[in-house]
Amino acid sequence: MQAGNHFDPEAAEPELFSALLTPHRSLNQTGFVLIMVFLSVISFVAGIAFLIMGAWPVFGFFGLDVLVIYIAFKINFRRARAREEISMTPSELRVRRISYRGHVAEWVLNPVWVRLDQQVHEEFGVERLYLVSRGRHVAIGSFLGPEEKASFARALNTALLAARRGVTHNPIT
Repeated sequence: MQAGNHFDPEAAEPELFSALLTPHRSLNQTGFVLIMVFLSVISFVAGIAFLIMGAWPVFGFFGLDVLVIYIAFKINFRRARAREEISMTPSELRVRRISYRGHVAEWVLNPVWVRLDQQVHEEFGVERLYLVSRGRHVAIGSFLGPEEKASFARALNTALLAARRGVTHNPIT
């Protein structure tokens, strides 16, 4: 017996949820260049003024200040490469954390058994989010702000509920 719609075990499962979480950085590369040029010019002019007054060591310290600020920004930009990839199908919840150094940690959980745990502070809002399954806690979204964590938690909870309901098959579309 041939039916029009048949079960295909190799068919891809529908993706119920997908998110890419990255740290927020408000300064882009152009802004960084502008700030560094501004600081360099100000430091150079101030250093020249001290050099003319005879305080020549101060000129070097102005250059050192600019160098320290440059290094701090570079470290900040490097740390912005960290990210978390979270995807969910009806049968698996995959969390992939990539550090700014490129180290990868991955967890695969069954979304039916996962619950989202939140630590909420009365004044500040959601402070921490955890996926809890069979006694294991996986922290997620650590670099998000409280409002972003709350919004993300609502979306993820909705997807977890959809995974618990199961796949709905409607052959008539």
